[in-house]
Amino acid sequence: MVEQDDDGTLRSAAPAGLWDGPAVAAEQKHATSADGARVGWIEEGHGPAILVVHPGSSDATSWEGVAARLSSRFRVARIQRRLYAAGDPPAASHTMASEVDDVLAVAAALGRPLVLVGHSSGAVVALECARAAPEAFAGMLLYEPPVAVERPLGGEALRRARAALDAGDPWRAMAIHLRDIVRVPRWQVAAVRLTPSIWRRLRAYATRQVVDDEAMEALGVGLARYAGVDVPACLLGGERSPANLRDRLDALAQVLPHVVSVVHLRRHGHSAHLTNPIEVAWAVEDFADTVLGR
Repeated sequence: MVEQDDDGTLRSAAPAGLWDGPAVAAEQKHATSADGARVGWIEEGHGPAILVVHPGSSDATSWEGVAARLSSRFRVARIQRRLYAAGDPPAASHTMASEVDDVLAVAAALGRPLVLVGHSSGAVVALECARAAPEAFAGMLLYEPPVAVERPLGGEALRRARAALDAGDPWRAMAIHLRDIVRVPRWQVAAVRLTPSIWRRLRAYATRQVVDDEAMEALGVGLARYAGVDVPACLLGGERSPANLRDRLDALAQVLPHVVSVVHLRRHGHSAHLTNPIEVAWAVEDFADTVLGR
């Protein structure tokens, strides 16, 4: 359920326990990207297609809770971003353009109508996809894309993270990313470092995350590039997310020409897809129904 405040802002208020039901079998599929590489995705459910581009420091499984709750009404495809695929380290030639090519290859395989969902750096990828091929998407839901509004996304902090990697210190590189680029409060970063299972997982993604940051940094500063992206959009944010992410979302809302809704997740932050996938799924469903006329 999405409620509307007096000022017109929408807030997610999905009741707990909604959509619990039998699991829908997921299937691994592949498409061929522009450079000839295979791009994988996980697909489940039936109905209009929703394509999810997962956030950094994770993989396609991170959105499985949301996908499970959407699959009774939608065909949900979760792309496995090559940058974060298990196995070989990311290619030195990785660019935002190559990510866009991958997503568009999967989008072509899924067909239309198609709703695009992107989260964090995956939302920046989604924005770039909509900019490159707006006709491919019926709508896009963007969950806190870290767009560079008035200054570089990483700047000097990103250079320090790269130097830490080059010095063989992925722990420090990831800490710099969290503390100085995402601007997670220091006490939260300290808490993460005291949780071995989480910290080991983040450390394993350090190189890929810095490459991800560098690809976003290469887009430059300013949002004018998105002023012509006339794709219906839902902007999703968490009330407990770092302030800079909320500010970036607000700035994007002023630039995109076709913002259908802005939804704030109560009592949740940048990881609501994990902490409360039901609310996130409800927001996605509500937006998809709107743009698809269901």
